[in-house]
Amino acid sequence: MKNNQKDFDDWNKIKKETHNKDVPPLFSEREIWWCALGVNIGSEEDGKGKNYLRPVLILRKFNKSVFYGLPVTSKVKDDQFHVSINSGEIKGSIILSQMRLIDSKRLSHLAGKITDDGLKDIKKKLKNLFP
Repeated sequence: MKNNQKDFDDWNKIKKETHNKDVPPLFSEREIWWCALGVNIGSEEDGKGKNYLRPVLILRKFNKSVFYGLPVTSKVKDDQFHVSINSGEIKGSIILSQMRLIDSKRLSHLAGKITDDGLKDIKKKLKNLFP
C-alpha cells in the first residue's frame, strides 16, 4: 500500500470467503484468536498480512456466532487505553478503545488464553473508560 492507500478490493474478496465459511470454530471467553479484521475505515484497527489477521481477545461470548472482541497490537503500552499482555505466541497490548462486536466466522486459529485474573483486570480497566 502506497501513500496510506488501503486495499479495500483485496479485502472484499477475502471477506466474501470468510462470510461463506460453513462452520465457525468453537471459542471461549479469555481466549486470544487470530481474527480476520480486514481493512477498516480511518483509525479503526486493521488486520495484517495476506489474510488481514490480527490477534483478538474474546472478552464476552454471546452465543456460538458473536462476541465482543478486543484487538491486540504488538506494541507494548500500558495506559488508560491499553493493557499489556504476554500469552502464548501473543505479546503486546490489548487495545481497549477498539472493542467491537465480531462474528465467529472471522476467527482463524487459537493463539493463547489469558488468566481469570487477567480478564478481571481488563474488564476493570475497560469500565474506567465509561465514567
